[in-house]
Amino acid sequence: MARRRLAAVSLAAVASLTLAACSSGGGTVSGSGGATATPVTGGTLNMLGAGDVDYMDPNISYYSVGYLNLRMWSRQLFTYPADPGTDNTKPVADLSTDIPTAANGGVSADGKTYTIKIRKGAQWNTTPARQVTAEDMVRGLKRTANPVQPFGGIPDFANLIVGYKAFADGFAKVPKTTAAIKEYIDKTPLPGVVAKDPTTVEFHLTQPATYFVDMLTLTAFSPAPVESLNYLPASTELGNHYPSDGPYKVDSWSPTKAITFSRNPAWNASTDPVRKAYVDKIVVNETVSQDSIQQQLQTGTPTADLEWDVAPPPSQLPALIAKKDKNLNLGMTASTNPYVVYNTVSPNNNKALANVKVRQAISYAINRDHILQVLGGPTINPPLTHVLPDNILGSKQIDPYPYNVDKAKQLLSEAGFPHLTLKFLYRNASEGSSKTFQTVQQDLSKAGITVTGVPSPNADFYVKYLQVPSVAQRGVWDLSLGGWGADWYGNAALSFFNPLFSGEPSYPPIGSNFGLYNNPATNALIDQAAKAPSQDQAADLWAKADAQVMANAPFFPLTNPKNANYHATQVNNAVYVPSMQMFDPTNVWLSKDKQGG
Repeated sequence: MARRRLAAVSLAAVASLTLAACSSGGGTVSGSGGATATPVTGGTLNMLGAGDVDYMDPNISYYSVGYLNLRMWSRQLFTYPADPGTDNTKPVADLSTDIPTAANGGVSADGKTYTIKIRKGAQWNTTPARQVTAEDMVRGLKRTANPVQPFGGIPDFANLIVGYKAFADGFAKVPKTTAAIKEYIDKTPLPGVVAKDPTTVEFHLTQPATYFVDMLTLTAFSPAPVESLNYLPASTELGNHYPSDGPYKVDSWSPTKAITFSRNPAWNASTDPVRKAYVDKIVVNETVSQDSIQQQLQTGTPTADLEWDVAPPPSQLPALIAKKDKNLNLGMTASTNPYVVYNTVSPNNNKALANVKVRQAISYAINRDHILQVLGGPTINPPLTHVLPDNILGSKQIDPYPYNVDKAKQLLSEAGFPHLTLKFLYRNASEGSSKTFQTVQQDLSKAGITVTGVPSPNADFYVKYLQVPSVAQRGVWDLSLGGWGADWYGNAALSFFNPLFSGEPSYPPIGSNFGLYNNPATNALIDQAAKAPSQDQAADLWAKADAQVMANAPFFPLTNPKNANYHATQVNNAVYVPSMQMFDPTNVWLSKDKQGG
């Protein structure tokens, strides 16, 4: 989501997955083509895309395609399974030996201490191979707060883990050098995460959090080997040298061009209950257009098996759905994805977007139905009119901005801005993103608002624009598209409000509050809801926070979509995993006569 996590711009919508890597809903097996019931090992799985990961760094990546990448070579204490025909939104033990509970001694009586055992035999592919340890877990969480590129979902847990905020505040002042970062990590304790022995890690919380195991599925909580400190966080050099504890290792990564994975000889299937690793090699080509990818997957091109960061073009989805194409899967999500975000600090138009009436006017002037139609129609894009999707605790149906051009004009006049010219940042390689820009441009013109485009390559969209606050402050963009999915499921409203709407603590690069929205009333409600002693009280407070955000209009929600994915016929056991918004590459196999190349 957070997707995420991930953290997540709908595949159907923009051909590129979103921040905060998560969505919700059941995992399903998509068409099996010529599959037999018996798995086939071997071959090369070819994945085609139009963009790259955000970072090849487990503790930093916060983008669903980043999570897809990490599935191959990085493990967490807990993760989401790829079990055919089941709900793949419930975490299972991965590096951990089991799910901690009060009954098994994993959770203390006061609910504030979690004790977790790491599987023996889970190893790094170092020379020689060595055990993943509790110290690696501590090091990994410390790395999330690094001053070069901190993890984008830190607001989820900054005030939950004992001592984390103070540790992160100190880390932010450290020079951005490899030596300084290593020294701070090695010498500065993080009291909330303790290595009790080589394979036992203990987490200390400031308050009970029934969702903590779900939170630990975030890749931010991945272990980090000592070798990770030899390179700057999130760097290309690190991405090409980071040891693997998963079934595959990164052989080469050429950003925006290609990634090649091969088997990790240090991985033992008996220590990994989640990944089967049927194929020998995975090759990702990141230079293919959305239309070409779909054509190759449908026509049986030998080097086209799975999508990477794209979906079927929205214009083709109705026909695929109508003919019940067995290789198409529509997975449920728990997301607001995409949404239109407003740059509340833009200096353009005499700071018009700082005025709540102007933002409300824009919301009235956008016709949600028009956008959903160009994204593939309401079947895969059911409308969402407020912050929380209906499968998240605290969601309450409200529709504060029904389409009304006259109301928009009235509010603009009252605010003293009857005519505006706004810059819309969008991904020009994505059909959905481009068409959404064009649709918003047409809709807003009816209210006297001129919209001009700021096109961006997929790979630059987040890391060079939205995640850089100074770009927003300079007025490079006024409107843009974002996407967000729950970092976990059910009791997960925190993972929407903390990263997106909690004021300064959620500003990029720490959070994903791209429009730099800050409102004291909203911040207070978020704090109260996070500390609510019961789920009923939390649900009421989250609903109030939702209404408060919508009244301030920092964004315009569009849909909680179904996620469209397509695979070639030779791909078997294609199981959709919502947290990756994709089929799990580590559990597919290729038909014997089409083993890739």
